[in-house]
Amino acid sequence: MTIRIDDLIPDLTVATTQDEAMQLRQLKGKNLVLYFYPKDNTPGCTTEGQNFRDAYKAFQAANTEILGVSRESIRTHQNFINKQEFPFDLISDPDEILCKAMDVMKEKNMYGKTHIGIERSTFVFDTEGKLVHEVRKVKVKGHVDVILEVVQGL
Repeated sequence: MTIRIDDLIPDLTVATTQDEAMQLRQLKGKNLVLYFYPKDNTPGCTTEGQNFRDAYKAFQAANTEILGVSRESIRTHQNFINKQEFPFDLISDPDEILCKAMDVMKEKNMYGKTHIGIERSTFVFDTEGKLVHEVRKVKVKGHVDVILEVVQGL
């Protein structure tokens, strides 16, 4: 199962830092930004999260929730949230169920070794739960501004 534009939010139950069993489809009624990142407390992932944090009020004004997703544990996520003062939840996906549904698990090459990891990606769902925008191979600089423009246009 790979999600495509006009598909609905996957009908999955996920563990977040605030809810052990959140059903993604319960978020209908608000726009949703679902951003996938490789690892808590790394430079790019921290900057991306900080950028979403700093623009959070503007996203809220555009009727939009933000959820970050990685394979880290809830405990690691909670420490990351506390340290960075993120006002949004993070989803723990250690079994890669949501990651695979969104097709963000990709072969990566680091220091000459290949491994499978999360490709930094962002998905925007409208209030009906329909995928309306996606960005893969995200470059952190300026990314949040682009996503904010997208949701403000919904």
